[in-house]
Amino acid sequence: MAQPRKVIITCAVTGSIHTPSMSPYLPITAEQIADAAIGAAEAGAAIVHLHAREPDTGKPDQSPQAFEPFLKVIRQRSDVVLNITTGGSQTMTIEDRLRPAVAFKPEVASLNMGTMNFGLYPMLGRYPDLLEWERDYLEGTRNGFFRNTLGDIENILRACSDNGTRFEVECYDLGHLYTLSHFAERGLIKPPFFIQSVFGILGGIGNHPQDIFNMKQTADRLFGTDFHWSVMGAGAAQLRVASIGASLGGNVRVGLEDSLWIGKGKLAQTNADQVSAVRKIIEDLGLEVASPADARAMLQLKGGHDVAF
Repeated sequence: MAQPRKVIITCAVTGSIHTPSMSPYLPITAEQIADAAIGAAEAGAAIVHLHAREPDTGKPDQSPQAFEPFLKVIRQRSDVVLNITTGGSQTMTIEDRLRPAVAFKPEVASLNMGTMNFGLYPMLGRYPDLLEWERDYLEGTRNGFFRNTLGDIENILRACSDNGTRFEVECYDLGHLYTLSHFAERGLIKPPFFIQSVFGILGGIGNHPQDIFNMKQTADRLFGTDFHWSVMGAGAAQLRVASIGASLGGNVRVGLEDSLWIGKGKLAQTNADQVSAVRKIIEDLGLEVASPADARAMLQLKGGHDVAF
């Protein structure tokens, strides 16, 4: 009898999209981020995708000193795969965004596949009681952009690949898949590729089912059997996109970075709430949730013993 397919759940626990005034449950401090990541792992996440924040303000913070306290705690208390962002936030330089991944040599680092508009300013109308810095941060995305030039991508690939770090390749549009193919052809990134297709960010591809089908079909055509596909739906579409992606043979990503919600009008109180919800979807489809050991084998990771934290 055939064994059920294993699905990797990634949980992005805090990110840099949402701000503290939007939800009292958004992890801010190192202790909160560590607890959120460990809770997500206990609920079924095989990978946790990690950003850091200033503990007093909640502003995104890409200094290695901000990451170190929670990285050590998570590693001590859980076998979950730790994935350090190189995306940071669009207000940061590439050099600053890269520093934690270079310093800590994680098993996985995120890697964005293209410069793009990344509009967060529509949230201004939904949250009237934002702090001044929060309003300025969101408003800045109206005329700003998220820089990820071809040169930037190459620099990140070279810096992290030397440490044996593999990548969560974040693709916000079909063209980003072709960018990945370019670097694969040059030998700068090796299979199996872990492709995170992101749906519903203003400036990227939408979250219509046809958009999801198109992403999967294009990835299949470009990479054949050399990749593991995962999906992330922004905001209210999170679980709907996850359901479609899992049904199409994909892995899934949830977490408060991507959506603050667990249902219509209901804030998620923990990242584990979202992991539990998507786990139920996966199991109801007759699939199996991958363990951290499964994810390491599927993605050919170097292992948690070979990191610098």
